[in-house]
Amino acid sequence: KGYVCDVTNEEQVNELVAKIEKELGSVDILVNNAGIIKRIPMVDMSAAEFRQVIDVDLNAPFIVSKAVIPGMIKKGAGKIINICSMMSELGRETVSAYAAAKGGIATPQTAPLRERQADGSRHPFDSFIIAKTPAARWGTPEDLMGPALFLASKASDFVNGHVLYVDGGILAYIGKQPK
Repeated sequence: KGYVCDVTNEEQVNELVAKIEKELGSVDILVNNAGIIKRIPMVDMSAAEFRQVIDVDLNAPFIVSKAVIPGMIKKGAGKIINICSMMSELGRETVSAYAAAKGGIATPQTAPLRERQADGSRHPFDSFIIAKTPAARWGTPEDLMGPALFLASKASDFVNGHVLYVDGGILAYIGKQPK
């Protein structure tokens, strides 16, 4: 079953959660995965563009989590999984708002970075990701399935506040470069 609402609109989120709870019961597992990106250098980005990214990528997980937590507290169980990006650790000159909100998965948002250039070469950032990731590829949404299932399962019941990097090894590799 699918439901749609603007995750930045607290009233819409509260109405949707009430509808879901009426139809299906309280939420057992919430995966905060909504996100947008604007590849604009910070000096060229408007405050409104920055706010839009922050609203979707940072404020929305708070709004949706806040809406489902009372039901989780009432039943004494529940899991909230927040999906972030390696940009939350690395940052980049054209994604200041995204990096601030999130904290490389191959998705439609990263497609422009993975497309071949007019001359057939790779985008410089695509080359960087491939060269610096020990797995030698971009992650895919499927790469998140196992970790998400683990975090949603009873196997992770004693895991709290943990950051699980699903990044093909890029953070470990970049973080240990010789000087």
